[in-house]
Amino acid sequence: MPARSPSASLAVVEAATRVGHQIRDRRKALGVTVTDAAESAGMSRVTWHRIERGQLSATFGAYLAALDVLDLSVSVGITGKAGDAIPEEQGKEFLPLQISLSEYSQLRRLAWQVTGVDELTPQEAWSFYQRNWRHVDTASLEPHERHLIEMLGKVFKGRDRV
Repeated sequence: MPARSPSASLAVVEAATRVGHQIRDRRKALGVTVTDAAESAGMSRVTWHRIERGQLSATFGAYLAALDVLDLSVSVGITGKAGDAIPEEQGKEFLPLQISLSEYSQLRRLAWQVTGVDELTPQEAWSFYQRNWRHVDTASLEPHERHLIEMLGKVFKGRDRV
């Protein structure tokens, strides 16, 4: 019998669901079956399905194993309850699992036609930058958005755009 899911806030449940869906999307994009992915990660198909559904009863270690099998990684930024950032090492290179349009002004301008969406996957964001680069005001790029573009370029093209 599986472990009971811990009590969690709606935000935690939604985050787990997003991670699970990204794991599923990556597995499908690679053309890997659930059975093969689960065997590679050393877990059952049932556990793999729980992860892809974002169920909290799957252990953190199982999620990390699934990410590893699919050559994905996760980076955690720690913030306080009020949203204030807790200082951490500078210069880390990572991509968020979801890119919030509200945090990147140029990306928000490029994705003007997307309605009802507050976040994009890294691949979607890279696609918007690539297709619409001529409309980016490079002089007004904020440092965090410039860093995002550099990281997207490293991941998706192996070169920087900026």
